[in-house]
Amino acid sequence: MEITLRQENKNDFESVFQLIEKAFEKEEYSDHKEQFLVERLRNSDAFIPELSIVAEIDNEIVGHILFTKLQIKNESQIFPSLALAPVSVLPEFQGKGIRSKLILQGHEMAKSLGYKSVILLGHQDYYPRFGYELCEKFNIKMPFDVPAENCMVIALTEDGLKDVNGEVVYPKAFFE
Repeated sequence: MEITLRQENKNDFESVFQLIEKAFEKEEYSDHKEQFLVERLRNSDAFIPELSIVAEIDNEIVGHILFTKLQIKNESQIFPSLALAPVSVLPEFQGKGIRSKLILQGHEMAKSLGYKSVILLGHQDYYPRFGYELCEKFNIKMPFDVPAENCMVIALTEDGLKDVNGEVVYPKAFFE
């Protein structure tokens, strides 16, 4: 099974919408609206085309990941960062390493674009394998009430989180 990763393009939008819908259909901790979030983010200032990546097998899109701009802000500084949300794989292709490939490719692309960190809300047993650590370790706070063990951050570069602290400021497209 050969997995090809590439930047999403306009012709992929409908397939990606359906993919995300199917991927989150049975997720317990989901509002089942992630596909609409992706549409809003694509039309926002937070969107970075190179960081909307699809995974294909035999020319069929089976996975997608999106990283968008956000900020970490304190009283005196604003630090640019990225949000990883969502990462989606069709149910019949889950457990085959596609999600991992998307995450790692996204990290590499983000680093090449000059980004130093990524923030996410995710499963505390899954994301640490990629180097994600708890936000609270860096005194990074979410703007809403969520369990601390699900709020994670990764430095994409050495010292990528040096002196970074404050509250995460998500793009308004996350809340529309």
